[in-house]
Amino acid sequence: IFVTGGVVSSLGKGLTAAALGALLEQRGLTTKIQKFDPYLNVDPGTMNPFQHGEVYVLDDGAETDLDLGHYERFASGKLTRFNNLTSGQIYESIIKKERRGDYLGETVQVIPHVTNEIKERLHLAGKGANVLITEIGGTIGDIEGLPFLEAMRQFTHEVGKANVFFLHVTLVPSLRAAGELKTKPTQQSVAKLREIGIQPDMLVCRAEQPITREIREKLSLFCNVPVEAVI
Repeated sequence: IFVTGGVVSSLGKGLTAAALGALLEQRGLTTKIQKFDPYLNVDPGTMNPFQHGEVYVLDDGAETDLDLGHYERFASGKLTRFNNLTSGQIYESIIKKERRGDYLGETVQVIPHVTNEIKERLHLAGKGANVLITEIGGTIGDIEGLPFLEAMRQFTHEVGKANVFFLHVTLVPSLRAAGELKTKPTQQSVAKLREIGIQPDMLVCRAEQPITREIREKLSLFCNVPVEAVI
């Protein structure tokens, strides 16, 4: 299950992923959770906490994103450094491999080398679980996140759509002057995903007021998602 975010950041993707993991465990499934962070830092240990939030330290000493704290509190599994992947870690690994000659003189590129590295971490993190929930940090449209989205598209093609589920967390803003909820930002966010080759299976909409059936039907129509999957 891939959890993405649209329109703005800080919508609660991490809490959504953690809550989903808890619900699936209540159904008797074993889950593992993973966080992808597109920034170029190797880990958040040296980052300003006022910019990125508190650092969460795992049992193995890894300094990770605070969302991993939600995961450990909501779900039962213990996490390790392999459950948090940053662009900095990916590029560090690829450059070391290139210097060792692992690529045998190939031209090292985002596709396939970066995307393959991301997919390897997906397989590694999901071992032994019925369901792997992977959250992609940031917002759809961020340049930094494009390699992760491309890796997700490739992964879906390789394992089959029946084995992958895309959950998109989005904002439905309310304009005081108009006195109504606006769906256009969500429509455009989903359109960006579909340009990449990803069709969301569910929309989790954050709003200041309850979303009416009419709004859900409109989002269903324009985003190509069943109305029951717009919540």
